[in-house]
Amino acid sequence: MIIKRYRSVVVSLQSHGEGIYTIELQSLNGGYKYAPGQFLHLALDSDYDGTGQWPESRCFSMQSNPDETNIRITYAVKGRFTTMMETHLREGSEVWLKLPYGDLFTRDHVKVNTVFIAGGTGITPFLSLFTHESFSGYSNPKIYLGFRSSEHNTYKAELNRLCNRHHYLRFWYQDVDGPINIQQICKENGPNPDYFISGPPEMIKTFTSYLIENGIPDSQVKTDDWG
Repeated sequence: MIIKRYRSVVVSLQSHGEGIYTIELQSLNGGYKYAPGQFLHLALDSDYDGTGQWPESRCFSMQSNPDETNIRITYAVKGRFTTMMETHLREGSEVWLKLPYGDLFTRDHVKVNTVFIAGGTGITPFLSLFTHESFSGYSNPKIYLGFRSSEHNTYKAELNRLCNRHHYLRFWYQDVDGPINIQQICKENGPNPDYFISGPPEMIKTFTSYLIENGIPDSQVKTDDWG
């Protein structure tokens, strides 16, 4: 796909508490084009005119799917750029997006018994796939999702609606269950499936190392680790 720059406006902004926000963006210069699991660059520079050197930006996975008109992203306030987003973004705010980037779900992989593991807001690229028609091509997927607590799982109703008896869905709440247990997941699924991992960088690194050290070929471990 061709990388394009989109002048966009915030059409809704939802706070989930504790510095976690979901924003919905609408393009002001043509429809967005991307694939499930891809990510974008978001720039706040109000003086940028769409030409010349791209301003300071940050990457975010797209939570929405390509069939939707608008794009949704969820972010946690963790550094200077996301602090600026929290301070300055409101409904009606204009930003610039550059997309699409990434090939998370377009890499070669087997769509039978596929394992999806996500921590916190790392679920967002998975939602882009789970809500898209292409997810019907997966047979018996296994979905493992970790959150700090049940209150942080703002996706529970949507996930329960999306996932039916053909999907295995397991939530881990750190305050009750402890962190996601990669040893258990590896034991349950073995060396045959492809594993997708998304979440904090340290989680991705630790889980990837564990899987490879325990017999999962590295070609079968796919990570969303652009950031």
